[in-house]
Amino acid sequence: MEKRYEERAYVLDFLPYGRGRTRPGYRTGALVQVIGEAFFTLLEAIAKEGHILKPHDKIFVGKDKRKEITYIIGRVSYDELTVNAKMELPGVIEEIILSREGRFINFFNTAHALTPRMHAMELIPGIGKKYMWQIINERERNPFTDFKNLQERTNIPDPSKLIAKRIVEELAGESKYRLFTRAP
Repeated sequence: MEKRYEERAYVLDFLPYGRGRTRPGYRTGALVQVIGEAFFTLLEAIAKEGHILKPHDKIFVGKDKRKEITYIIGRVSYDELTVNAKMELPGVIEEIILSREGRFINFFNTAHALTPRMHAMELIPGIGKKYMWQIINERERNPFTDFKNLQERTNIPDPSKLIAKRIVEELAGESKYRLFTRAP
């Protein structure tokens, strides 16, 4: 199976002096906590000297020559994020969702039952049986084209905020089902 890596990520937190705790042989420098744009992978990296990054900055973290990052330390869990990174997470995720709206509209157009009693849409906070059936009935008439179209036809609350909440739940390990993230 081909390994898939994040190419681009959004900065959640920038620690110019690292975490303060260093191990022998551990790379030191400005620490950056980021979330990948494609798979919502939480990563820690060392920023290149002289680079100051802010939350919501979009940076390249792929295999080729990186402009802002020296070294990718690796994946981190939700619990390892700084308080600041956790606070920025919902807003950054919503930004990613809006920039990749087609992927998430496709979810509403194609989501199906996970078990005989549970539909994938019901895992999204704020969508119960009533909204789920409205979405299913509307998408059978015509597929949704964007979030605005989805909201106008079904009256659901802001889909980007609902999906962002779901992704945070998945990253925090609060659900056994993963709709949008990879297992740690």
